[in-house]
Amino acid sequence: MNIIKYKNWFFALSLALIIPGIIAFGVFGVKLGIDFSGGTLWEVKISEADNGLNSQDFQKFLNQEGAEVSSASLTLDKSILVRMRVTDENKINQIREKVTKKFGKIEDLRLETVGPAISKELTYKALLAVGLATIAIVLYVTWSFRMVPQPTSSIAFGFCTIFALVHDILIVVGIFAILGRFFNIEVDTLFITALLTVIGFSVHDTIVVFDRIRENLKKHKDLAFESVINNSLLETMARSLNTSITAIFVLTALLLFGGATIKIFILALLIGIISGTYSSIFIAAPLLVIWNKIFK
Repeated sequence: MNIIKYKNWFFALSLALIIPGIIAFGVFGVKLGIDFSGGTLWEVKISEADNGLNSQDFQKFLNQEGAEVSSASLTLDKSILVRMRVTDENKINQIREKVTKKFGKIEDLRLETVGPAISKELTYKALLAVGLATIAIVLYVTWSFRMVPQPTSSIAFGFCTIFALVHDILIVVGIFAILGRFFNIEVDTLFITALLTVIGFSVHDTIVVFDRIRENLKKHKDLAFESVINNSLLETMARSLNTSITAIFVLTALLLFGGATIKIFILALLIGIISGTYSSIFIAAPLLVIWNKIFK
C-alpha cells in the first residue's frame, strides 16, 4: 500500500473539511457560552414538562417576562437548560415565582452566573493556554529530533508536527462554528480543555510515527526517502488505529448516554481524536516528503 502516492488526495480532503469551517468561523464565529460571554445558566425541571411543554414555549414565556433568554433546550433528563443574560438573584427569584404560577412545581438543578469581567479573564487565559502549549510542543519536538539523519532535519519534523496540530484545531473549531450557527451549540471552558487534550493526543500520535521514521532512516539508508516514510507509516498504522478506535468507542458511548453537561466536551474530543489520527498518518508524514522536495 503506497500512502505517499495519494498524498494530494489526502490534502484535498483536509482542505474540503477546513475551508468551510474557516469561512463559518470568519462569518459567524463560535457561539460563546456564558463562561466567555457572561450570563446566567439555569437548569430547571418542571413537573408538567412531560405534558406538552417544550423548550421553545418556555423560552418565549421567559422573554415575555423580561428574562432576555438566548437559548432554551430540553435535556435527556427532561429538564430545561436556559441561557440568559446576566441576572441577579432577585430577578431569578421573580422569574422562578412566575414560572411556578404558570407551569406548576419546579426543581432547580443548576444555577450559574458569570459576569463579563470574569468571562474576559477566562477568554484571555484560554487563548494563553493554547498558545503556550503550542509553542512548548514545537520546541520539544525540534529538540527531540535534533539528531535525525539526513536528508531531513529537526526543523522539518517540528514544522510538520505543528502543521498537523493546527490542522486538527482548525477542524474542531470550524465544525463548532458551523454547529453553533445552525444548532446553537455553545463552547465553554470544557471546550478549551478538550482542545488542549486534542493537541496533546495529536502530537503524541504524530511523534510515534516520526520516531519510527527516524529509526528507519538510520536502518535503511539505501532506500529512497519516500519509501522510508511509507514503510514507517505502514508499520505504525495498526498501532495508531487501535489506540484511536478504542478511545472513539468510549467517547461515542459517553456522547450517547452521558449527561448533557459533558456532551460538548465529549463531542470536541471525538472530532479531535478522529482528526488527530488522520493527520498524523495522512498529513504530517506526507508533509515531510513535500518539505524534502522543496529544500533538497
